[in-house]
Amino acid sequence: MTTTQAVAAVLANQNLPKPSTQWLNALISSQRPNTPLTAVSATAKVRLLSSDITAANLLDASAESFPPNLTNPAVKECKLSKTIFVQLLGIEDLSRSRWDQIEAIEAFERGEGNRGREIVRVVAAEDGENGQPVLPPVLGGGPHQLVLQDAKGQRVFALELKTVAKVGLGMGIGTKIMLKGVTVARGMVLLEPATAVVLGGKIEALHKNWTANRKKELMQTIEATGAQSQ
Repeated sequence: MTTTQAVAAVLANQNLPKPSTQWLNALISSQRPNTPLTAVSATAKVRLLSSDITAANLLDASAESFPPNLTNPAVKECKLSKTIFVQLLGIEDLSRSRWDQIEAIEAFERGEGNRGREIVRVVAAEDGENGQPVLPPVLGGGPHQLVLQDAKGQRVFALELKTVAKVGLGMGIGTKIMLKGVTVARGMVLLEPATAVVLGGKIEALHKNWTANRKKELMQTIEATGAQSQ
């Protein structure tokens, strides 16, 4: 078994999307000679989770995507039997007011999160076990509405039907999620613990841009609502 095949096998065992051979070869060649397989695999995992899945030659050609007619509201319900890897482009906590969402975003910008009613300091970590990027504690609440994107760039809305671990306003934009056997109703992907697994990751540029724009959008909505009520 070649190093490329060995790293691909490690990633597959961790339920990660299958990268292209071209991408893996380039990553492996950039490592120092005689780097242990565990270290190379950990690096590949971090790089994969922090990359844009729509980038050319990142994922293997066999990567599954959403059907082209998925968002058709005329389709009452359907089930996607195949495993599809997506990345997060946006999230909203439907249980929180707009002001609460602004405060939550600002709390994470300050490196703070919530544990019950206690405000705690969130220490960002590069890697966890086996190179897995560590997600900061997410705020409670929910259900959440997410904007997801597949490898072909198709975007869909998703609704947290049941609480899914690690889904919350503390997620980084670009977080990778594995969907397996999800149900789609009227163009909306329905998320449940049995069919949606948060893998981690974050695309810094997308996250920074989304945070700034999201706060601006929430403020504009609040201001517009206030003006209408006067």
